[in-house]
Amino acid sequence: MPELESFSLDPASPADWSAVRLQGHRMLDDLFDHLERIRERPVWQPIPADVRTAFDTPLPADPVPLAVAHERFMTQVLPYAVGNTHPRFMGWVHGGGTVEGMLAEMLAAGLNANLGGRDQMPLEVERQIVRWMRDLFGFPATAGGLLVTGSSMANLIGVLVARTRALGVGSRETGVADPALGRPLVAYAAASAHGCVAQAFAISGLGTQALRRVPVDADHRMDLTALRRQIAADRAAGLRPFLVVGTAGTVDTGAIDDLDALADLAQREQVWFHIDGAFGALGMLSPEVAPRLRGIERADSVALDFHKWGQVPYDAGFILVRDQADQLATFASPAAYLARHPRGLAAGSPWPCDLGPDLSRGFRALKVWFTLVTHGTDRLGAAIAQSCRLARRLQARITAQPALALLAPVSLNIVCFRYLDPVEDGHTRDEVATDRFNAELVADLHESGLAVPSTTTLGGRTAIRVALVNHRTEAADLDVLLDAVVRLGARRHRLAANPSSPESAFDPVFSCETAP
Repeated sequence: MPELESFSLDPASPADWSAVRLQGHRMLDDLFDHLERIRERPVWQPIPADVRTAFDTPLPADPVPLAVAHERFMTQVLPYAVGNTHPRFMGWVHGGGTVEGMLAEMLAAGLNANLGGRDQMPLEVERQIVRWMRDLFGFPATAGGLLVTGSSMANLIGVLVARTRALGVGSRETGVADPALGRPLVAYAAASAHGCVAQAFAISGLGTQALRRVPVDADHRMDLTALRRQIAADRAAGLRPFLVVGTAGTVDTGAIDDLDALADLAQREQVWFHIDGAFGALGMLSPEVAPRLRGIERADSVALDFHKWGQVPYDAGFILVRDQADQLATFASPAAYLARHPRGLAAGSPWPCDLGPDLSRGFRALKVWFTLVTHGTDRLGAAIAQSCRLARRLQARITAQPALALLAPVSLNIVCFRYLDPVEDGHTRDEVATDRFNAELVADLHESGLAVPSTTTLGGRTAIRVALVNHRTEAADLDVLLDAVVRLGARRHRLAANPSSPESAFDPVFSCETAP
């Protein structure tokens, strides 16, 4: 049999390695430059048709040089990203990332470790994160945790663990429709809860009808009286309450449910208490915010995202469960190819694949660890507190501006308001038209490149939603946003009154002269 020629995708010679090293340094420097000069760029800009078409090509059979691929990234990808590293990205709840997290991601990619299991030091880094979160939230030593993509997955895991706890391990084989399991399960979350909670019920087989959407009070928190009434009605109807989902920082307004009261209720009703703390849970890092999360230490499970208030690069979600045994009962699935041994690489049980659905897992823990150790919890907590102070400042500016109206109390770092088009004396404002006006105004802001808020619906009305999550955001950025809202709103109103005007509805080109 002839000898096989050696083959590798690595650089073929020392000279090739030197060339790759040089190109790698250039790529890293480009990202440093991008972050250092982020304010000189528009927050977002539309993707030109030719750029979009450039990524609609056949699968390449032949290689191109790394420098060519890098150039395409710099000219065709980087300028047209979502923009959440920019200090005036205020739409949705996206963290800004850090330089340290970016470098950690590079190190993790170079190591290329699969953290599904086995006895390896990267898993000890993740277990350190679990212990730190256990201590931060006041959970017992029995607690288990797992890094996942984000809170959508973390909330799904929380629902699955609660379901298995209620129905027993046997339900993993028989399914949730087995008549032998008894009364149908039902759960509760506020009407303001994130949509991924309902999605978790759809995925879990319980169905979204098993999730009761409880009304909220004037502060957008779960109405406890309505919750008690609904639980009593369900028990009377022969259903089995098994789970209450509280929210620490609602997606629309940042409201925090009364977690302590929910913990009391869950204990009294003997149901699982899960908290969706996607961004709000890490408020525990801030002495100013932590008291508002009282009761989170009593939860059976908590979902959170490090890539929001934790400023870790995407993606980095996390689930913490009070008793790891419940995770093992829900997910552990022995297989011959995953056999454990007290020695060698197959040691170190339990593995992460026993605690969640994924066997193939990246080294997310490294960027979380780097962020926590290079900045420290005091500094990260200060960034969280600052975002809340900025929200209150924005609230004050809105209430002082006649053309704007606040639509919800400012609880944490989210501000919801709308532009009010002028109404002539004796006329009534057309709220539907105002809804459309505000939606178009937000699109104008996006295309101007000056700032990116988002929209939501509160009380049936379209709101401009500003989520202050990025640690780079300053007070001057809020001024740019509001000045642009008022200016573009007035311009859009003039255009509506005079459609034939040559005046543009939005600023077509970002100008760094208008930015701080």
